[in-house]
Amino acid sequence: MSNSQISHPMGKQLGIPFTTEQFFQVFDNYNQTTYPIQFVLILVAVAVIFMAVSRKPFRNKIISGLLGLLWLWAGIVYHLIFFTAISPPAYLFGALFIFQGLLFLYEGVARNRLSFRASRRFHGILGAIFIAYALVIYPIIGYALGQTFPSSPTFGVPCPTTIFTFGLLLWTDKKVPLSLLIIPVLWSIVGTSAALNFGIKEDFGLLVAGTVGTASILWRNLTPKMEKVYGR
Repeated sequence: MSNSQISHPMGKQLGIPFTTEQFFQVFDNYNQTTYPIQFVLILVAVAVIFMAVSRKPFRNKIISGLLGLLWLWAGIVYHLIFFTAISPPAYLFGALFIFQGLLFLYEGVARNRLSFRASRRFHGILGAIFIAYALVIYPIIGYALGQTFPSSPTFGVPCPTTIFTFGLLLWTDKKVPLSLLIIPVLWSIVGTSAALNFGIKEDFGLLVAGTVGTASILWRNLTPKMEKVYGR
């Protein structure tokens, strides 16, 4: 039996205003309504990875722009259009995701303060692990646990998008503005509640990305000479 068919009052017992069945029904409604956009969003992620690896001179603004669009999509479409049907706080979540998307457009496109460069060093490898987790391992774990499409989280919804974002921020070769970390860190805490309350165990990866990823980014930001970190 899939998780979307399970109904129990755990969420309400913990103060969450919806049941497990309602929670997975949101994924069902979202995926069926937006299909086949899920494949388009995955192609966007693949394009971002290609741009970071290829090191094209114009890659930074394109990657920042696409990353911003992913956050805008999660905020406007998933949170505001679908998740608000069962959870009033989704209006706040949607606003935060939209703000984060605009931050990426401002910092990475308008101000050109983000520079992406895939690396074979620690931060680059860790970033690659988070990216692979968001795109490949995350859905595999979900399927193994009985989550089947369309009643399952797909790339483009908040949690895998946030994991993917931490991976990309670890692929930068300049200091990451701290303003870009606040909302992803907050969501890594809020989103992990799904792993605890609704059996989405793949979301434990979100907590790992939020803690280990943020610590690694902050440590790298404090490194006096970035050239040593990236072996220039």
